[in-house]
Amino acid sequence: MVMRSDKAHPICADVLNMPFNWEPPETSKSELYKKHSHFKAHVELLGPDGLVKSDIVRLGLYGMLPNSEYGIRTHPAEEIYIMLAGMCFWRRGDEGYQSAGVGDRSHHASFLPHATLTKEDAFMSVYAWVGDLSTEHYSYKGLPT
Repeated sequence: MVMRSDKAHPICADVLNMPFNWEPPETSKSELYKKHSHFKAHVELLGPDGLVKSDIVRLGLYGMLPNSEYGIRTHPAEEIYIMLAGMCFWRRGDEGYQSAGVGDRSHHASFLPHATLTKEDAFMSVYAWVGDLSTEHYSYKGLPT
């Protein structure tokens, strides 16, 4: 498992011992979004739907299985991911996919189109949303062409 790797951030050992209810996020009600979500795991620690309620920040853990792609999406919240374990590839705006490993960050400004891809490795990250935390204007466009 990627979170037990020697390269994983040490906090991963603690995360593995927590009784979190890991589920795919429910950021959109779109059928395409749901179809492209079965390979994702997430727990919101702090936020409107979090273990601790907050209307000013969403903070949680998020990961994807190997050989998966979570397509292009936008949302009003500004977002950052900090990689804790494994490897993934982020696409931001019109740029191609760029790799991210443990300790790397991927920042997405409000409404910046972005996508995520994994290859042979899964990944786990911590994420934070600030600004407009609602999912009302979340848009999922599907896989890049």
